[in-house]
Amino acid sequence: MSSGGAEDDIPQGERKTVTDFCYLLDKSKQLFNGLRDLPQYGQKQWQSYFGRTFDVYTKLWKFQQQHRQVLDNRYGLKRWQIGEIASKIGQLYYHYYLRTSETSYLNEAFSFYSAIRQRSYYSQVNKEDRPELVVKKLRYYARFIVVCLLLNKMDVVKDLVKELSDEIEDYTHRFNTEDQVEWNLVLQEVAAFIEADPVMVLNDDNTIVITSNRLTETGAPLLEQGMIVGQLSLADALIIGNCNNQVKFSELTVDMFRMLQALEREPMNLASQMNKPGIQESADKPTRRENPHKYLLYKPTFSQLYTFLAASFKELPANSVLLIYLSATGVFPTGRSDGEGPYDFGGVLTNSNRDIINGDAIHKRNQSHKEMHCLHPGDLYPFTRKPLFIIVDSSNSVAYKNFTNLFGQPLVCLLSPTTYPKALQDQSQRGSLFTLFLNNPLMAFLFVSGLSSMRRGLWEKCQEYLRKINRDIAQLLTHSRSIDQAFLQFFGDEFLRLLLTRFVFCSATMRMHKAFRETRNYPESYPQLPRDETVENPHLQKHILELASILDVRNIFFENSMDDY
Repeated sequence: MSSGGAEDDIPQGERKTVTDFCYLLDKSKQLFNGLRDLPQYGQKQWQSYFGRTFDVYTKLWKFQQQHRQVLDNRYGLKRWQIGEIASKIGQLYYHYYLRTSETSYLNEAFSFYSAIRQRSYYSQVNKEDRPELVVKKLRYYARFIVVCLLLNKMDVVKDLVKELSDEIEDYTHRFNTEDQVEWNLVLQEVAAFIEADPVMVLNDDNTIVITSNRLTETGAPLLEQGMIVGQLSLADALIIGNCNNQVKFSELTVDMFRMLQALEREPMNLASQMNKPGIQESADKPTRRENPHKYLLYKPTFSQLYTFLAASFKELPANSVLLIYLSATGVFPTGRSDGEGPYDFGGVLTNSNRDIINGDAIHKRNQSHKEMHCLHPGDLYPFTRKPLFIIVDSSNSVAYKNFTNLFGQPLVCLLSPTTYPKALQDQSQRGSLFTLFLNNPLMAFLFVSGLSSMRRGLWEKCQEYLRKINRDIAQLLTHSRSIDQAFLQFFGDEFLRLLLTRFVFCSATMRMHKAFRETRNYPESYPQLPRDETVENPHLQKHILELASILDVRNIFFENSMDDY
């Protein structure tokens, strides 16, 4: 009776406030959990559902702000519960980024995650004897770290890692739980991820300069006036990571991380750019997408990879390009094959749910059959009905050299070296050298030159010179008389133009470097580039020697291509 009497004492208005809050809280949880049931592929089905979820969370967030005192007194609202709402909104923005590839939403996720930390919403969790609440806090830290990594906020990442380490130590000491090993693995993974870059750029006070490798307004070389190139634009990209033993964090390998940044522009302030996704109009009428849409696939099975590929292919707009990036362990054919078809050279590894595979090659059990857990060049043939740009970073990338363009659509494959000089092989866990050249060519150049740190002033001077090299490479490609037209058809798109010029710079650098002596140390392409006009062009070689001179490493490069013989 007494409890009923106490309830009767609550003013009607306050009771309604609590009821409305409970309704919004339940509705928000229901919608958030429903996000898991949405298909991961396809760009249309999810938008209205996301819009509704954002609407409810926006109302819930404002509601608890406006009625905080009533909710504190009558509902017993705890600070960690406010933190949970903010964390869910941060997750929504992050998943909106994954769905749209709009980097601006990362800033929104960061602002909510940052507010949780600044306002200490989770600080009281450790006083409650509930391990599941502490796990919520640990997961929040892990998610915040992912967003900071994607925004290159490395100073914040380092602070968060230290705080997470202390939280994990306290959690495992107090509750003696079985997931201690898993959480320690999270710490190890993020520590290795932070240290993946082989070169540090330093300020005068020896603090590390954070460099971003997203596309800026001055990033891609401009086209000359009157230059005739294709009008295709990059609309969709599949970024696939399936390398054994490569550093990763949260289902993102170093190679995947670098490539996704190479396909994004620098984030803008969302408020000045577009409506919040919580407002219904933005879900119904998406603004023009600045970045190509991306699917990030970590160790996919063949069926998963093919499903996402088919979805991208189906939804590709007219005059658009689909990019496929494969960073994966090589799968080599065993036994002899009489033919030289698209299934006779092996390919790259796809994940198998049954077999545990170690080492850098997988061998099939029955030599008369083709490799099953493998993406063969022939598997991509159906998708060459539309413009296709393929990058293969693998120990068996050359399997894709024997491509056939069946349908006459623009098709280019950029293929990594299949092996590297011994001195560089130990670094493969920290990401591939080929992908590093496509993401951050100056860092890759410093790395092959044996440099591990550099002052900011010299770095900026070299970056400026590299922009000049890129402009000259663009001219070499567009002025070439014997280049395959496929390259020029892709050249109108800024992202693809930058990847092509960086590919030529990478190839030219490796051909001039004294440690790269075997043909398999060099990148290749399909169709082949005219070497004398591009990767072995004397004008370009002179530029590379000049860059080496600025860095005082000219002695590790051949002075001209005749020195090779």
